[in-house]
Amino acid sequence: MRQITILVLVVFSACGLLAQMGQPPVTVKVEIVNSQAAKKPAANKEAADLSNIVIWLVPLAQGSSAASAPPAGHPAPQVAQINKSFDPHVLVIQMGTPVQFPNRDPFLHNVFSLFDGKRFDLGFYEAGSSKVVHFDRAGVSFLFCNIHPEMSGAVVAVDTPYFGISDRNGRVAIQNVPDGRYQLNAWYERSLPEDLKTAGRTVMISDSTRSLDPVRVIENPNFSLEHKNKYGQDYIPPANTTPAYNHP
Repeated sequence: MRQITILVLVVFSACGLLAQMGQPPVTVKVEIVNSQAAKKPAANKEAADLSNIVIWLVPLAQGSSAASAPPAGHPAPQVAQINKSFDPHVLVIQMGTPVQFPNRDPFLHNVFSLFDGKRFDLGFYEAGSSKVVHFDRAGVSFLFCNIHPEMSGAVVAVDTPYFGISDRNGRVAIQNVPDGRYQLNAWYERSLPEDLKTAGRTVMISDSTRSLDPVRVIENPNFSLEHKNKYGQDYIPPANTTPAYNHP
């Protein structure tokens, strides 16, 4: 009798998982608005790049386990260093995920993050090599290189498996979301933390409600990518190695 009960539970669990996987994704459109009181969409909206805005859903029902460990057996996501840039510029992952940092440039890099999310310093590593960081806490890890000041990026670790990132047109699709009540959260590199809080809201997901109302994020007009090196100092300009030429 015990074996039959266990078998029934397994069958019901499998059926529930299959039903969940068969559901269409939760979709939402993101918009960037200016910081003035009118909060009107940014000008030239059609030509604007609305990519790299992160949306994630945290279940609000009691007993939910949004922070369960990410599935094993899948290749670790990567943030590569290519042409003195991070590719992708923004990566969103579930908390607990290891991320590879391969150096695909023909010179040294020194990737570091000293901010709100995972703090780490990978030190110097050469072309063709790779290092791994385990993002074991939720938050935003801003990425920089201690050699190249023009390099910047971010890894956003969230405590839920239900997340997505916008494409250039501002479209976000989140897969395998069960019906229920969720807290919707947003993150955008060019927004202030206090403005991002206003973008969040409670949403209900059901068979008939899998397309959500647009999410508006406020762009900080004073945003800048300028930053210090890992020692909190200004970057040293590269030496001019071009031989001097004296005109006759």
